[in-house]
Amino acid sequence: MGFIKEFKEFAMKGNVMDMAVGVIIGGAFGKIVSSLVDDVLMPVIGMITGGVDFTSLTAKVGDATVNYGTFIQNIIDFLIIAFCIFLMIKGMNKLTKKKEEEPAPDPEPSNEEKLLGEIRDLLKNK
Repeated sequence: MGFIKEFKEFAMKGNVMDMAVGVIIGGAFGKIVSSLVDDVLMPVIGMITGGVDFTSLTAKVGDATVNYGTFIQNIIDFLIIAFCIFLMIKGMNKLTKKKEEEPAPDPEPSNEEKLLGEIRDLLKNK
């Protein structure tokens, strides 16, 4: 029973649960970013480039066919996705930074601090 108990303790730790939530959210976020790239950005890029489709680019090496166009297309997709994620994280960091920068109001000095300040002022004057 030691192995099962040890696994249960591991699975119920906060870090594992946080990681599981992160993976699930990441999967959903990945679908959103993929849709943004495939459905919004790529048609615009296709219009700008005149409808160039890199996936049809191939090279024949002996009996093998090298599909380097698909590789180029995947690199372009990766760069677009990475840029979108960068912009989203930058925006989230900006929102978080604004919340952290709100200064706390200066607390009113206590009676003890006021008394010490008066004593300091009296000693300076003597």
